[in-house]
Amino acid sequence: MKQLLSRLRRTADPADGTPRPDDAGFFATQLMDHEGDTQLLAPWQARAGELGARPFDTVQGLALLQQWFHQDPVFAGLEGVDLGVLGGYFEFVQLDSGRQIIGQDEQGDYLVVLLKGVVADDRLQPSGAKVRINESRAGDVLGEMSVLDGGTRFCSCTALTPLVAAVLPSQALEAMMNDEPRLAAAVLAWLAKRLSLRLRQVSARLSVQLARGGQASE
Repeated sequence: MKQLLSRLRRTADPADGTPRPDDAGFFATQLMDHEGDTQLLAPWQARAGELGARPFDTVQGLALLQQWFHQDPVFAGLEGVDLGVLGGYFEFVQLDSGRQIIGQDEQGDYLVVLLKGVVADDRLQPSGAKVRINESRAGDVLGEMSVLDGGTRFCSCTALTPLVAAVLPSQALEAMMNDEPRLAAAVLAWLAKRLSLRLRQVSARLSVQLARGGQASE
């Protein structure tokens, strides 16, 4: 895990003369992977400026985040002070409707916990058709798979309403693993559970679609 997060941090800080994430106007840098394919690097530091992300009150944001943490048994053994420390690794922001938080096939270095609002999760098919995979709401997590495995984003995520979100960059997660391993373990277990739930939901929807297709062909 630490190697994956370190890899993302290195790619987000190029030393070959390409624009740095904190350069004005930087949004996504084209990179060549080991197979020679072009990838888009979209680090949070650059994406936040492009999105016009505005700071959200930390105390209010932490209270909203803790509402979701308290509902999960993974965090049952943590004290309030632990959750306060955990919240310090997140960045709380407000975003306008219509903003694309995550782009399909990007190499991102952050995950997003929705605290308020609705987000459309869409995937562009090879045919050019756009498929609505899901609509994420408060308590849902976006982009965690890429942060965990270092892969590209599976789909695009666009705000359907104004949003309040808690953003966890991979650098902050790595710092948490070094400084607060018990909290980091709880976060990783929480993300794993949510990924498992999402896969089950997708599998259920796919089963329904396959069943309908089979009935149509009879």
